[in-house]
Amino acid sequence: MPPIEPRPATSILLLREAEEGGALEVFMLQRNPQVAFCGGALVFPGGKLEDADGHARLRQHCLGADSLDDDELRFRVAGLRELFEESGILLARRRGCEGLLDGTALAELKARWQRHIQGDARRFLELLEEEALLLAIDQLEPFAHWVTPAFLDKRFDTRFFIAAAPAGQAALHDGGEAVDSLWINPQRALEEGEAGRHSLVFVTAQNLRLLLGIDNLAQALAMARQRPRRSVQPWLEDIGGIRHLCIPEDAGYPEAVFPLRPGGGF
Repeated sequence: MPPIEPRPATSILLLREAEEGGALEVFMLQRNPQVAFCGGALVFPGGKLEDADGHARLRQHCLGADSLDDDELRFRVAGLRELFEESGILLARRRGCEGLLDGTALAELKARWQRHIQGDARRFLELLEEEALLLAIDQLEPFAHWVTPAFLDKRFDTRFFIAAAPAGQAALHDGGEAVDSLWINPQRALEEGEAGRHSLVFVTAQNLRLLLGIDNLAQALAMARQRPRRSVQPWLEDIGGIRHLCIPEDAGYPEAVFPLRPGGGF
């Protein structure tokens, strides 16, 4: 039986520097334990691409899209749409304005639109048109590209981006697919996962590890620009009688071979 075709998806690592101490923090959501995929796990905001993310009129509502082909643009639009749906953060500018939406403007916009956007990706274009908004595609820095292993029956082709959190906008979980949210230092998130206080799936943990030793936003963005640009699709390998999950050695991650944990999710 051939492998399941992976479904395109996008995930965004939203970053900020903590008010106290200035340490780098990433915004994470705790998924509803009742959902089928990654139930209860800490994840980055994101989700599957929808047909509406490729609407032709969206290009005119995207800043920095001139150098992107239609496929790349769809991934970025989907990421910003999902970020808004799941956390209430919207990386966008009013036409004619240089700065991103502030907290007051965002609160008013959410009151008018967020409930209508949930579950209907087509309404996102309506929001942009009626509110005269331009998506800040230029704020997204490509970070990683992972494809779910071929041996799994639920597969995704996911592009990860990082972005600085806009000043004044408050990130919150949607209360549906996500039941909690937090800003957390990457090192602490990994420690919480190792201690069993939070669940971290494999791909999330690996991308958190890329942020270890990064002190601020400027370093994180610079690291993302310098990283190897290649797809990562893990595979299983028997090493000394123990099954390991492997990734390419030149993928830019600290390790490439991982003992397979019972019940550990991808």
